[in-house]
Amino acid sequence: MQSEQVNKSVPGRASEASRRQRAGTEFIGGYGKKTGDSDLRFIEGQLPEQDGRVESDGSPAQQLELALQNLEAKLNQRGQGMDDVFQLTLYLTDMDAYESVNETYERYFEDTYPARTTVGACELLGGAAVTVDAVAALE
Repeated sequence: MQSEQVNKSVPGRASEASRRQRAGTEFIGGYGKKTGDSDLRFIEGQLPEQDGRVESDGSPAQQLELALQNLEAKLNQRGQGMDDVFQLTLYLTDMDAYESVNETYERYFEDTYPARTTVGACELLGGAAVTVDAVAALE
């Protein structure tokens, strides 16, 4: 069987020139906020931050509460709400806390929950026990 080579044009950049980097708690690395135009909004790395500090002393459920408050604030800045979220990824360092974290999660969404994946993680930025990524519809 003869292999065919596909000729693809590879862009010089992975995203548009308008890409901005994460503002907030200072961590090493580029955490992007914007990756081009779409009818979707991607919100990544919502840590349990307050006043520029990761609040890692609270329980995982308390930390998720703060992370979801931060997510909601980001959505509200653009006239959106939690009902616009249709996919959420929850990173959790202690899977034994799943039930208590789930109770917190359920309070933030009304009748229909967004699709969700929970990922066990060894360690998160700033010593946090949780962080969330979300995808929301713009329209």
